[in-house]
Amino acid sequence: MAGRRTRRRLLVELFWMDRQDAYPTVEDAGLDNLKRGIRAALLGLVVNSLLAGIKFVAGIVGNSYALIADAVESTLDIFSSIIVWRGLQVTARPADQTHPYGYGKAEALTAAIVSLMLLGAAVGIAAAAVQEIITPHHAPAPFTLVVLLAVVIVKETLFRRVVSVGTETGSTAVKADAWHHRSDAITSAAAFIGIAIALWGGPGWEPADDWGALVAAGIIAFNGWHLLRPAVNDLMDRMPDKTIIAQIETAATSVVGVKAIEKLRVRTFGPRYFVDVHVQADPEMPLRESHILSGKVKSAIRAAVPAVFDTSIHMEPFESLEK
Repeated sequence: MAGRRTRRRLLVELFWMDRQDAYPTVEDAGLDNLKRGIRAALLGLVVNSLLAGIKFVAGIVGNSYALIADAVESTLDIFSSIIVWRGLQVTARPADQTHPYGYGKAEALTAAIVSLMLLGAAVGIAAAAVQEIITPHHAPAPFTLVVLLAVVIVKETLFRRVVSVGTETGSTAVKADAWHHRSDAITSAAAFIGIAIALWGGPGWEPADDWGALVAAGIIAFNGWHLLRPAVNDLMDRMPDKTIIAQIETAATSVVGVKAIEKLRVRTFGPRYFVDVHVQADPEMPLRESHILSGKVKSAIRAAVPAVFDTSIHMEPFESLEK
């Protein structure tokens, strides 16, 4: 019985060793980045929930459409943070039989959805702002300026924190979520300026509040389009930045025994990369040595770019052009 348990334990250990060789572990740099992105999304979710309620109540009581529009934008931020959080959770799933490359594309899809939400919010705020401009109404209450000033400070601080995480992890979804926070700060700043002008100008200047919302809508639309392009590029398997390609190429060619490389392809899966490369070596090299060399190339690439989670290497005979 003891011997049977020992064999069973050995089989389990071998199974997990095989899984760890095939797929990234929890300590993988890519998965660590995903966990940081998830924490950033949760932080945004909590902050946005609090601010949305405060702005909505202050907008109604203070008679400020710009502040109400700002509250709507914050509500969209809540949904965007939920989408980013869930998208990063899906991205963190390990590869399986149905998804041998993993679920990394979920992050790009998430970023695209959040970007489209920004564009939709811009259109909705702009349409409502125009309607308010042509409709006579009372000037906003002065206390709304204090609320907006506090919101700008909080959201700008949150933006800087989240965007730093997105930049360090290379996550397009986290960056999109960060710019959602920045767009909220922008709409709040525009509302602040509009309300200040309306209060300072007196009768006849009431629509300044709504013009502020209209300007903010244009800025939000620009940010949405700016974030949508890289998300679409990732979904279309566009090659990553040239710096990443150069690092991978340098690492592969630096391995002793590699004569040259060709057909270097890199696909983006969230914050991680899959590399496909053809390596040329001595045509007289035995198959076993060729296999060992391919393993060394994989290790060199992973050491140079830790975000690379897997590499497919095709060994080819090197033929000199000088004959």
